[in-house]
Amino acid sequence: MADMSLREFHRALAWGVVGSNAAAGLWCLGAHWLAALRRREQWWLVIASQVLVAIQVGVGVWLFTQGRPEPHSMHVFYGFVTLITVALLYAYRAQLRAHMYLLYGFGCLFMMGLGLRAIYLT
Repeated sequence: MADMSLREFHRALAWGVVGSNAAAGLWCLGAHWLAALRRREQWWLVIASQVLVAIQVGVGVWLFTQGRPEPHSMHVFYGFVTLITVALLYAYRAQLRAHMYLLYGFGCLFMMGLGLRAIYLT
């Protein structure tokens, strides 16, 4: 029974990852053009969306090690690409400081797309 609830949590959290990254990405892109949108809360949303990605991948790995049900191989691939994207955004933030809002805007929208693709493959 606990396994079923963990799968349900993984499924529900996937939509949280998609939604939070969509909101963060759109906010960052908007902040690129409108200085009034550049707020501290924006970065809290970005951080929260990236933490959700890490939690989602961790739960997915846990479910994968349990072996039930066997996920589609591309579902696993998209999960790890999403986590790697978080690391790449963090790694390039100093070099692209002048384009920080574009970096995180498009990066978060990219992660949203990866999340949607992973959901589609379940």
